[in-house]
Amino acid sequence: MTQGTTSGPLGLDPLLLEVLACPDTHHSPLTVDEAASELVCTTCDRAFPVRDGIPVLLLDEARPRGGTGTATP
Repeated sequence: MTQGTTSGPLGLDPLLLEVLACPDTHHSPLTVDEAASELVCTTCDRAFPVRDGIPVLLLDEARPRGGTGTATP
């Protein structure tokens, strides 16, 4: 048994969540949307999927959430 292997939201390591940022040029921190299994950029309002506990931080894989961010549809 390995000590310190507790997983956070969406099965992601809490320390990893602290350093993940949007891959777009502004590099904003990402927040967790557990209901949608996504990581959300607080600036551009893109949602990045988390598949099998792995965040997919590719701009081509992100979807615009249509909220108050600056992303264009």
